[in-house]
Amino acid sequence: MKQFEVPVKYRSPLISAIKQKRKQEDRLKKDYSPTLLDLGKVQFYLARHFGFCYGVENAIEIAFRTVAENPGKRIFLLSEMIHNPQVNADLESYGVKFLQDTYGKQLIPFDAIKEGDIVLIPAFGTTLHIEALLKEKGIQTEKYNTTCPFVEKVWNRSEQIAAKGYSIVIHGKPLHEETRATFSHASSGAPAVIVNDMKEAKVLGEYIMGTLPPESFYETFKGRYSSGFDVTRDLQRFGVVNQTTQLATDTQAIAEYLKGVMSEYYGLDSITITERFADTRDTLCYATNDNQTAVTGMLDTPADLAIVVGGYNSSNTTHLVELCEQRLPTYFISDAGKILSGTEILHYDFHSRQEQVSTDYLPSKSPLKILITSGASCPDAVVEEVIGKLARLLGTEVG
Repeated sequence: MKQFEVPVKYRSPLISAIKQKRKQEDRLKKDYSPTLLDLGKVQFYLARHFGFCYGVENAIEIAFRTVAENPGKRIFLLSEMIHNPQVNADLESYGVKFLQDTYGKQLIPFDAIKEGDIVLIPAFGTTLHIEALLKEKGIQTEKYNTTCPFVEKVWNRSEQIAAKGYSIVIHGKPLHEETRATFSHASSGAPAVIVNDMKEAKVLGEYIMGTLPPESFYETFKGRYSSGFDVTRDLQRFGVVNQTTQLATDTQAIAEYLKGVMSEYYGLDSITITERFADTRDTLCYATNDNQTAVTGMLDTPADLAIVVGGYNSSNTTHLVELCEQRLPTYFISDAGKILSGTEILHYDFHSRQEQVSTDYLPSKSPLKILITSGASCPDAVVEEVIGKLARLLGTEVG
């Protein structure tokens, strides 16, 4: 796989050595057990896969290269490059300005952009409308487009099945940048609708089966279906694609459920189901799959707590937290600064979308066993800082 040039401050000699050793021992990536970092008083179990993925490293390389090669030029980002506070803050420190926030709210009007300015498209991609708007202004986007190749793979697959007459059902968070971009691209070639979770997929199933009145669909899915969508026509043939950072198991479950609905309603078997339901399993992101599977493997290890590190608005990181908290006390933090002391930790509750302080989070036992992972947009250096701080609080050192 291609090696990217990212700022050395994001790298960690400790974690790089661990990852390299695991890669040499398990080149086929079949062993999802965690790596033990035994410091005596505390044992850290690091997930087999975590941290920067291909798409994130690609985006970071392009962004920092753009800054270095264009001194004096005005450089803008459509929104956050990736969902990581350290990386976005670093780009801002170099004078890069954000045009929108993560939910699409305008921070700087597009009218302020002039020909000759540079506009970076983030790893999540963007809508066709914004691409056209930038083109009209004479803004070159090809060189500064950091859209993840695996996001583009979803777009390409949507285009392929649309050409065969299928509609598109997108499993994603409706306000997420990637979902908005995927919806834009998918709906340009086929009727499209967004479902957030299995609960909404089951509601969609009711419309397919005709057990809910068609007219109520337009209120239930308001703002999440393409122009001209006809619920009685456009759910007769479709495929399911996803926001690549969703839980892979959730996307698969939704696809299997809707496939079952189609099979039951139209009386189809495993062969004839393709007449109504497109196979889109190849749109799942490898990094999302690897990181989630690694967490599942890590959770087989008896432990006292889990620490998940990453941006609070990072979808893929939130899903790692979701997996961990089903099994043991889990603390979602953005950096080592959230570890206030050996008795207090400031962490994010994604359910209430608020930070909260927990006390006595480190049980009094030796050795203390802590599971560690991070999101795909979190620098390894941040994870090492977290490990180092916890080790010092527990009376030991790393290395």
